[in-house]
Amino acid sequence: MLQDHLEMTTVFITGAAGFIGAHLGRELSRKGLAVAGCDHFNPSTDKALQAARVETLLRPAGFELLRLDVNDTDTLEEALRARDVSMVVHLAALPGVRASSQRPLAYAQSNLLGFSSVLEASRRAGVQRLLYASSSSVYGNRGGQFAESDRIGPPTSFYAATKMANEAMALAYKAQMGLSCVGLRFFTVYGPWGRPDMAPYLFAQALRKGQAVKLFGHGQPQRDFTYIDDAVNAVARLVQSPLALSLPEVLNIGLSQPVSVLDFVRVLESEVGRQAQLEMLPLPPDDVGYTCADDRLLSRVIGPMNRTPLQEGLHALVRWLQAYDPVDACQPASTC
Repeated sequence: MLQDHLEMTTVFITGAAGFIGAHLGRELSRKGLAVAGCDHFNPSTDKALQAARVETLLRPAGFELLRLDVNDTDTLEEALRARDVSMVVHLAALPGVRASSQRPLAYAQSNLLGFSSVLEASRRAGVQRLLYASSSSVYGNRGGQFAESDRIGPPTSFYAATKMANEAMALAYKAQMGLSCVGLRFFTVYGPWGRPDMAPYLFAQALRKGQAVKLFGHGQPQRDFTYIDDAVNAVARLVQSPLALSLPEVLNIGLSQPVSVLDFVRVLESEVGRQAQLEMLPLPPDDVGYTCADDRLLSRVIGPMNRTPLQEGLHALVRWLQAYDPVDACQPASTC
């Protein structure tokens, strides 16, 4: 079981204005940790949502946020040295499976060169531990529970390939440079302040606005949907682990409770109070039919993971959307 104190100075979060980054920054700040971070505020992302995360989640918590591109290795190193950073949580990256086929060079720049820069800046600045975002997509298309000891791949998308490469790069830095690195394989994290390109946000918005809900694979694919507070709680507990404690090279961050996408939409219907207009589509070749985290290794490291029921998590998502993006009671739909 983990200790409640930190044997460190400052924790630094990259991608701090992102979905997981903003929640984690607020959580660590609330715990009284010395924490700072950076974000490049990529123009391809939702600027208004990023700004709202900063103003609502980070600034009230006293979080120090720098505008900084992680590809600028020298500036990042200076930022880490100036704050005597002992741990980096690297969350800055271009996310998303389908978009990576449309902009592969941008993904290579952000996810490969950007990660190389973070590794090198961390090494130069004497960082003692690097936690970095990987993805359940590294497991490829398979069934059963996904265990960290499983062979990964083959990748079904370029995004998955970049995350597989990140894990190999981290292993090389650990072997050659002695930098302690832990990859966090996140499984479909959803909740308030989530990404507009992800299915939970898209489904909820389509329902609220009376638009068709597009279900790839005819709604049959299953996902290990993980509520944001549960994912952040797990990462925060890893951050609080003693630096002298040897951690696994990769860890799943998921609930081990897969739900079909169609069932997910049915729960959303009850929360929104409107029946979905379903548009059934074939599963794209870059998508997978199933994800399920084997959470036993994570549980051995941090203890049992929090498990927010799906209905409760979707209730929170819908309530947040109603406040963040109000919708008229009667949008164009057959029920109006």
